[in-house]
Amino acid sequence: MIELTPETAQRYVRLAFAQLLGVAERLGDDGVNQRPHGEGTNAVAALIVHCCGVCEFWLGHVGLNRESDRDRDAEFSATATIAELRQLVHATLAQVDRDLVALEAAPPSPHAAHREHLVDGDRSDASLVLHVIEELFQHLGHAELAADAVLARS
Repeated sequence: MIELTPETAQRYVRLAFAQLLGVAERLGDDGVNQRPHGEGTNAVAALIVHCCGVCEFWLGHVGLNRESDRDRDAEFSATATIAELRQLVHATLAQVDRDLVALEAAPPSPHAAHREHLVDGDRSDASLVLHVIEELFQHLGHAELAADAVLARS
């Protein structure tokens, strides 16, 4: 039997965020908020803020039915220093750890309005967690491309 444990999920979430912060640190405070090709493209800082929002929304709101006042659009225009991003990621990881343990302990509580977007209608908590991990690594790729474009202009 293949099982997705909270510990395994935590490792992958932590890896994604460590690599996202690595991209941000490569750019430094001067480059992390630069949009690689102007409006319509995302700065690395905004992508990291968005990834923190992804975790809160999908694990907290959809998975655990926690209230959410997320402003997804605002995430993509957010700016931050490297220190602020580290602090945000640290807080996000602490909440992710708690949420993953809570998801395993609680019976599944499908949030039908959003779980329908998971792969092939799989509304399980494991599918929900895999969706978060998928999003984090997808945006890591975006961040790496954005950083390459910003650095190429420098």
